[in-house]
Order: sequence, then structure tokens, then C-alpha cells
Amino acid sequence: MVAPGVWRFACEMSLKGLLSSRSARSGSIGPVSALSDGERLAMLDDLEQSGLGWFWASDAAGNLSYLSSAIAARLDLPMEALVGQPLTAIFTTLEAEGRAKSLPLMMGAHKAFTGMAVRAAKRPQGAVLRLSGQPITGSGGRFLGFRGTGTDITEEYTREEETARLARYDSLTGLSNRHRMASHIEATLTAFRAARRNCAVMMIDLDRFKHVNDTLGHAAGDELLKQVSSRLTRAIDRDCEIGRLGGDEFQVLIPDIDDRGVLGEIAAKIIAMLRQPYSLEEGRCVIGASVGIAIAPHDGVTREDIVRAADLALYAAKNGGRAQYRFFSGELENETIFRRRLEQDLGLALREAQLFLRFEPIVEADGGTVASLEAHVCWNHAQRGVIDEEEFAQIIEGSALVGDVGRWAIGAACAAASAWPDSVRLAVNVPVPLFLADDFVTLVSDALESAGFAPGRLELEISEAVFFGDASTVDRTLAALFKLGVRLTLDEFGS
Repeated sequence: MVAPGVWRFACEMSLKGLLSSRSARSGSIGPVSALSDGERLAMLDDLEQSGLGWFWASDAAGNLSYLSSAIAARLDLPMEALVGQPLTAIFTTLEAEGRAKSLPLMMGAHKAFTGMAVRAAKRPQGAVLRLSGQPITGSGGRFLGFRGTGTDITEEYTREEETARLARYDSLTGLSNRHRMASHIEATLTAFRAARRNCAVMMIDLDRFKHVNDTLGHAAGDELLKQVSSRLTRAIDRDCEIGRLGGDEFQVLIPDIDDRGVLGEIAAKIIAMLRQPYSLEEGRCVIGASVGIAIAPHDGVTREDIVRAADLALYAAKNGGRAQYRFFSGELENETIFRRRLEQDLGLALREAQLFLRFEPIVEADGGTVASLEAHVCWNHAQRGVIDEEEFAQIIEGSALVGDVGRWAIGAACAAASAWPDSVRLAVNVPVPLFLADDFVTLVSDALESAGFAPGRLELEISEAVFFGDASTVDRTLAALFKLGVRLTLDEFGS
């Protein structure tokens, strides 16, 4: 313990040394001003207490000989525990991306330094200071110690740290963002290439996430993404980097692995965990996940190649029925490119009447008579030929044109069914986005009127998912449809 009188005397001596050293460096002769040493010390005391200027000093051995009391208070440490201790043991340098200069290095080399961010070693979450120091020499060039200033930059540092964090991490989930994942994959592949090490990249896309956003709202979607991120972290019990690239797309980098059996087990575990029910404030929901896997260097040696390979595998998994995983293989590329072209050609198909309907009979079990015909959309593609209803359903799912195809199907089906016997009803599947559209009831009414088709003969097949939409919109639409006289059936109940 340092007696108060002793360290106060040391403080005054250090400040006098600071003043004299400034006079010496400035080349001035005689007093700096008309103020006495006592008056100047009083002025420095006032400056320190105001918080505008804080000072510190060390002896030749690097032990703290003076520290403004305001700094000690900001560090939440007693002065007696600081004075006399090595400065390098009191403060820890905060490194910014590994480029910060070391406080022990600068003091050991007797080098001047400025703007060094430090934190008390005993207060790792405490205040952040910016220190500057100048070596002091006496007669004959003898090193006497350091004199310097300090500034509280806690708020500024916290803001900069948060800005830097947001530049690297996803603000919603806390996972790495697209930029950080790209840099991490690039660095890993570069380091592993020379060492001939393997790594795997997984692309994960949530199935039916857009539906949750559309029906339960974006707040529910955000909460769902947080829970998905938590489950992903728990599902992979080995060293990895997990990132959210945006929307409902995630990416995982797993170093030192090329065993397809192990990777398949990890992917299956991810799929199983992500399809368990979620409890949200807006209600419960169930989604799924599809996973694409690529392995470096077998499937690519650059970041662009390996990510593209994983993306193609993911696309194949989604086209294969979703809720499954696929590994990249060479033949996937042509298949995937062709399917993407089909999606792009869909707008042309609508404009040039390439779509047509097939009707599947629904038969009464008792009498064996046809009760209704269900309309299915098919596509007569110019190069591919006829694309049947099952393949077309896979192409249209998730497409921005699903509503437009639904509108066309209702109108075309009503027109075709107008020539049927009155005893046969028409069943048409309604996509959720179309059912929730503001003009849906008008669309149905116009199609019935245009075809001269009785409303009671039209069955609109809707899924349970429509009831997760805005309650007032759903109630209003249902009431208007009942008033119109059409029939409603629940399709794929329990899915």
C-alpha cells in the first residue's frame, strides 16, 4: 500500500517534470508564463477534474508514478492499487484486426506513441482509454520514464466495435454474414490448398419460409430465423463456421472433412432438427430445409467454384422434393441450368398460351359416378415437349408467377367446365398468395360470369396455410366466397 502523502508527492513531482519537460522541448528559457508552479498545478488539477485532460507518468522502470484521479475513478480501481505498478500490467492493449501497436513494445523501446486504445487488465469489460506517451530524458540522455495523456473513448470505441461487428455478422441472428463467410471460405481454401486438406461447404435453404412471412408476418419470420440459427448451431457438433447469407439462405463451412457418410449424417440431422415445430408468438408453424453439399478440392478449388457447386446441389435437392440433401455431381449442372431456363420461360408460356389443363376425375365410392373433375396445369414447352402436372408443380412452387398461373387456371377451367353436364363439379387448386390477394373474389366472380358457370359447381381447393394469414383478410374472403355460392374444400389436410 502506498501512503497517500507519498503518492501525492510523486504526483506533484511528475507534473512538475511534465511541465519542465515541455519547457525544455519548446526551447523556452525561464518561466513558461507568469503563473507560479503552484498556480499551474492548480490549473492542471482543474483541467483533470473537468475531464478535458487526463495525465499519467511512469518512472524509468515503467512503473506508474502518477495518474489523474479521474482516470482511476473511470477505471473503477483504487489509486493505491495503481501507483507503483507496471503500466503494462495495469493496461491491456485493444487490438483492432491485429494491427494495434503493443504497449509493452513501445514502452520497452522508449518510443513515443499516440492514440493507443487500452482497457484495465482487471476490468475486461470496463472503460476504454486512448493513451499517448512521450519518453522523457534527463541530462546525458538518461531515460527517466514516460509522461502522457489519456482520454475516455468508451462510447466511441463501442460504436466503432458495433459498426465493425455489423459489417461482419448478421444483425438478426448473430451468425456470420455473406461478406464474412466469403472471406472465411476464401482464406480457408487458400490455406488448405497448399496443405492438401479438405473442407465441405453446405448451402441450406428453408422450405416454406416465405409462406410463414406471408401468413404470420415479418416479425414472426424474424423470430423463426433466430430459432433456426440456434438449432443449426446445435445440430453441428464439430468445428465449423455458420453464416446467414440473407433471407432464408444459410451457409456452413466445415474444415477437414470429405467423408460423404459423415456429411450425410450432419445434413440429415440438420433437416430433422429444422422440421420440428416452432412456437412463435403469432402461433405454431412447421417448415423444412433442403441442403446442398460440395467438397473441396474435389468439386472446386476456388471459392466461386465450391459455392456454385453447393448451390447446384441445393437446387437439385429442392427439385427432388425438398426436405432432403444432395451432393454435387457433374450431371447436376446441365439439369439445373435447364430447370432454371424453364422458370425463366414461364412468363413466355403464359403470354403465348403454352399452358393447358388436364382433368382428373374424382369418383363417388358408392355409385362409381364421376362427382367432379380436378384441374391440373401442364405445359407444352417448345423444346422440352409436354411437362406434366407433377413436374410443373415443382417448377412453379416458389415462383413469382404462381399467382398469375393460378389466375389463368381458374379462368381456363371455368371456361372448359361450362360444357360439362350439370352434375359434374369443377375442382381448382388455389395457391395461398392468390387466395390472400385483394382481388381474388372478383377474379372468381368474373371467371364464373364470363364462362356462364354456376358458382355451386366450383370447388376451390385451399390449404390450411391460408388460415395463418391476416385474420381479417381471410374472414372477409371466406365470407365473400360463401356469399358468391362457391364450394370450398381443404386440400392436403394435416400437412
